[in-house]
Formats: sequence, structure tokens, C-alpha cells
Amino acid sequence: MYRHIPLRHPRPDAQRFVDGLMGRFKETKPRMVEYLVDGSVMKPITTSLLGREWVDVPTDAESRRKALDNAIEFWYRMGYDFIRIERGLVFPKHSLRADDVCGGAGNQRTWADEHQGMIRTWGDFEKYPWPRLEDCDFFDLEYVSRNLPDGMGLIASHGGGPFEQLSQIFSLEGLALALYDDPELVKAVNDRIGSLMTGFYRHLVQLDNLVAVFPGDDMGFRTGTMIAPAHLRTYTLPVHRRVAEMAHERGLPYFLHSCGNVLPIVEDLINDVKLDGKHSFEDAIIPIQDFQREYGEKIAVLGGMDIDLLAAGSVQDVKKHVRFLMETCGARGRFALGSGSSIPNYVPVANYLAMLDEAIDFSS
Repeated sequence: MYRHIPLRHPRPDAQRFVDGLMGRFKETKPRMVEYLVDGSVMKPITTSLLGREWVDVPTDAESRRKALDNAIEFWYRMGYDFIRIERGLVFPKHSLRADDVCGGAGNQRTWADEHQGMIRTWGDFEKYPWPRLEDCDFFDLEYVSRNLPDGMGLIASHGGGPFEQLSQIFSLEGLALALYDDPELVKAVNDRIGSLMTGFYRHLVQLDNLVAVFPGDDMGFRTGTMIAPAHLRTYTLPVHRRVAEMAHERGLPYFLHSCGNVLPIVEDLINDVKLDGKHSFEDAIIPIQDFQREYGEKIAVLGGMDIDLLAAGSVQDVKKHVRFLMETCGARGRFALGSGSSIPNYVPVANYLAMLDEAIDFSS
């Protein structure tokens, strides 16, 4: 059914992937990138195409290693030059759950409570169960770093960016009120988050085979940023700048996944944070080819396959758009093809594989 996937003899080249995105040479065969692939998409590929036993919930060291070996093999055989994983500190927050209509029986979807935060007052701040760096588990990151196939790199980050943590600890509604009622409390919470996260990255950037730091921090919605751009410049972007500096000191690029309309802060991300690559594009906000036309001389563009098309289009629609992006964004350089956001469980496996297969066919 697929001409190339799964690859029998992958030839990953993580350094070439990075060098092309950094503009160190003109990449004539665009590489592929992805932010996250949901387990419900990975599972049938891993079992049916790769012939491996799936691990649903790793419960001990052996099953964790097996699950990580599956993940490495998946990214390797799907044609990526790297595996991307994220782990991190656990910041307690209120969340909501409901049955996941796109998942199997019993599956649930979790999302942040936008109205009820864990911190509303200084008393809440003092009682909040802040995570400790010494309790952070780096086993998965270190295991993957040590067990990569030749030529393959590790791309990693903290799970959840500084704005996501801030807005979920307060709740989005609570943060909006606190920004005006008690900005000193917002600063105190943000500073604690920033200190803990930079401590996490201080260890992360020391990992062998790490080729890029690539966090996610969703700061926008369809028509604008979640809070005022001025507030993002005051609280969130300085944290990203510090982490980017740590990555750059190690010679690593700093990419960022951020959903929503973040155009009001793009110049800040490029000129202040010193971002090397932007991921997450939605055609209804700005198609990747238009963003690249405007900013492609300054920053790499990653992904670009609109999720609406990837989820609801036909296999032929997907293949056609892959060719379009390869011929437009790929021709300009500093581009890697992948989804516009991630591969959630409502993307058909056939469409995901068609995207990869067509991209490899174009590049070969």
C-alpha cells in the first residue's frame, strides 16, 4: 500500500536535519518533523507494520524500556532523523475529564479547567505543592539518549511551557483577573515556574545525542494571543529567552511549538527569544507558506500540514498538499514537513502514513 513506509533501511542524519533548518546549506530534499504522535496512531503501526508488541501502560523498568524501544523504532522506521519526547516536572492543577469520542471504549480526554485555579491568593501560593527538581525522573530521556540508532538524534523538552503552566495553575480566568488585581502574585508564580523549568533544562541540555530543544507552549487562539502581548513579554517570553540561551550555549537550536495566533509576538520570538524555528500552523490563521514568505529569511518553519486536511481529507488530498508544500516551502529552504500541530487520535492512520510516504517519495 505504501511505497516507502516503513523504511527497511533508514538512514537518519540528525545533523543534516539541524543544519538544513539553521540555513547552513540549502536543503534540496526537505526532511520530516513531528511534534507528537498519539498512541492510538502509533499502536496499529507498531503492531501491524513493525511487528512489535505494544505496551499500553508501562508499570516497571522493563516495560518502560520496552515502550521506549518501541518509540525509537517507530520514529526510526517512519523516516525521521530524530525521536522527540517530553518529560518534566508535575505542576498540580485542576483538570476536567470526559469520554473521548475519538478513542476506544473507556478512553477519556483531559483538559485544563479554565475557571477554577489552584492559586488565587498569596495563601494559596504558600500552600501550593511545588514540585522539586530532585524528584524529577530523567530515566526515559537518558535511556533514549543512550539507545539511538546511528545517525539519529534526540529532540526533547519539558512537557508544558511556562505560559501553559502559569495559565493552568491560576486557570485562564483566574490569570486574567490576577494580571490586573495582583500582578505581584502573578510575578511570584511565574518566577517560581521559570526557576524550576530552567533548572530542568540545565540538566536536559547536558544529554548526549541531544540535537535540539523543542518545547511546546500554546499562547494563542484563532484570532489572537491568550493574554495581552505585553503580558507575555513581561512574564512568559523571558523564560523562553533564558532556556534558548542555555540551548545556544550548548550549540543547540531552540524550536518552539505554539498553537494559535501568535503573530503579535513573532518579532519578539525572533529578535528577543532568538527562536530558531516555529512550529504549529493553522491555515485559518496563516498558512505556513505565507508565514515563510514573511519570516523565512529569519527563522525555520516546521510542519505545515493543516490538521483539518489531515483529519478530514482523503489520502489523495493529503498527498497533493504534501507535494505543494515540498515544492513551495521546500524550495525556499529552512523547512521540514509534518503536521500543522501534532498527530492526534482523530487523524486517520492512512492519512498520516500517506503524508510520510509522499514526503519520502518526493525527497527520493
